[in-house]
Amino acid sequence: MRMRQITFLGAATLALAATLPAPAQEGAIDKRVERLEKEMRAVQRSVFPGGSPTFFEGEIAPDNTPGERARSNAPVIDLTARVDALESQLQALTGQTEQNAFQLRELEKQFTAYKTEMDKRFADPAATATPASLPPAPTVKPPTAASTVAATPAKKPAVTTAKPAATTPNAARLALVKKVEIPATGNETKDAYDYGYRLWEAKLYPEAQAQLKQVVTKWPNSSQASFAQNLLGRAYLDEGKPSLAAVAFYNNYKDRPSGARAPHSLMYMGVALDKLGRKADACKAFRELEEVYGDKAPQDVRTDAAAAKTKAGC
Repeated sequence: MRMRQITFLGAATLALAATLPAPAQEGAIDKRVERLEKEMRAVQRSVFPGGSPTFFEGEIAPDNTPGERARSNAPVIDLTARVDALESQLQALTGQTEQNAFQLRELEKQFTAYKTEMDKRFADPAATATPASLPPAPTVKPPTAASTVAATPAKKPAVTTAKPAATTPNAARLALVKKVEIPATGNETKDAYDYGYRLWEAKLYPEAQAQLKQVVTKWPNSSQASFAQNLLGRAYLDEGKPSLAAVAFYNNYKDRPSGARAPHSLMYMGVALDKLGRKADACKAFRELEEVYGDKAPQDVRTDAAAAKTKAGC
């Protein structure tokens, strides 16, 4: 008797599961899909700021083979598998976003520390030098003619030793800067960038950096801003400051992803990170260059990126 009851209950349970409405199952999956789409849009806005609002093609595509479709009796099962694949892809993309954000914070910390150190090191010594040069003028103290005659020889060497030490390096640097011709074509933005380029070409890196920063600050939305920010990073890189270079390259790629020099900045950011010993991050930059730009990147960028990628051991 008890076996009959168990058999009857099992049959009733199977019958009840078979009569469950398919729209209820599909409605639950639709809610999961809508939630995943919202989360994917949020992740894309974080990973690709300023990019296209449309979806990017997923790495896991649905199987459109007719034979496989024929063997799938329930469309809900196929949709569930696709939603599960989308969830796993979203988790991987979220983890990558968190890693990129952490690495960016580390770069910003290094840049801030470097900047404060440079500000202290390059504090203007002229303010302290001028008061120190004034005390030797107690030539007023001696009232007698004999004492003034004795004071003048001691006064002359102090003046002659101070002036050449202060003026010689500045004069030599100024002479080098004056040799660089300032363009005057009438296009103010392009002339400003071309002058910074000529300073960089003459290896006057601090002067070139100041000029290029002015171009980016004064005309941030112009077509020359992408060129100037990228060349600013190269000036830091050529001067042996890969930390500042990596920040400059990253800012150009982040603020102007469709700019003319955005692929160049992404490639040089990998070079700068490799010089800092962060080979894993450098490989990520090269990988992102291939994924974001691909064949759209200029040929010279792809060639240089392949060589730098090999050098970094990616």
